[in-house]
Amino acid sequence: MTAQNPTVGFIGLGSMGGGMTRNLQRAGFPLVVTDLRPESAAELIAGGARWAPTAAEVAAASDLVITMLPTPRHVSDAVSGPGGVLEGIRDGGTWIDMSTSVPEVADAVRAANAGRGLHILDAPVSGMSVGAANGTLQIFVGGEAADVERLRPVFEAMGDPERILHVGGNGAGYAVKLMINQLWFSHLVATAEVLAVGVKAGVDLGVLRDSLVASPANSTFVERDVLSILEHGDYDEGFALALACKDLGLSIDLARSVGVPVELSALVDQVFRRGRAQYGDRAGEMAPFQLYEDLIGTPLRLVADAAPEGVAR
Repeated sequence: MTAQNPTVGFIGLGSMGGGMTRNLQRAGFPLVVTDLRPESAAELIAGGARWAPTAAEVAAASDLVITMLPTPRHVSDAVSGPGGVLEGIRDGGTWIDMSTSVPEVADAVRAANAGRGLHILDAPVSGMSVGAANGTLQIFVGGEAADVERLRPVFEAMGDPERILHVGGNGAGYAVKLMINQLWFSHLVATAEVLAVGVKAGVDLGVLRDSLVASPANSTFVERDVLSILEHGDYDEGFALALACKDLGLSIDLARSVGVPVELSALVDQVFRRGRAQYGDRAGEMAPFQLYEDLIGTPLRLVADAAPEGVAR
């Protein structure tokens, strides 16, 4: 922001929060941090961050507070529970929830603290743990336009400046992120089905994928994201399948709350839950792809030297 950057309080130093805080620190923002695992803060503390044992103490020592936590319940506990943010934050203070969550938690905070002048924004992210580490996250911000602009340097320290989007008022960020997740997970299941059927029918995997990329059915998932599996057998263990199932459940709950039937999303949710039952909570978020590999009895992998000269797989 300036030579006197505000102190950022950060709660949640997991696979996403860890990378985000390191980028804030590199950008010159003083940090006060906490997490259930104190060891997760060691690198940050070595770089000058302060540790606080509770969320309330983080808030009391900071100019603004960010939460990046696994579930809405964790967010609610960290903010409204004993020793939570609301016990330490000053009147007129700023809380940004960057978790994949639902509007109800922040709505309850606003309703219960209407006279305190708090600035509350929802700003969930896309880009996985790699984007968090590299500072290239896409950030979807719901809240007042003036707050978004005031806090833009904070967001730019963690994300791609061209992909920090003000998507509407309070709650819009949560909704956009849940819909992005839902569509991405649907792409994963559809891609796994198509590749499994095509390969089982005798089509070369590389030829099939190249054909899909060249067709009107192309998508970012087919063109880019699926390559982590096809080239490296990487199902993204940086984001646990249990959390993916949580996100799917939240998106379906949102659909239910606004009265929109989502039959396809419900089916995708069931595929992911079957994957979770098969491979466990800690399997990668893309592990449901393995269900289709298991069905056809072979992993779907591109052979690097099988591509014709000049053709990138």
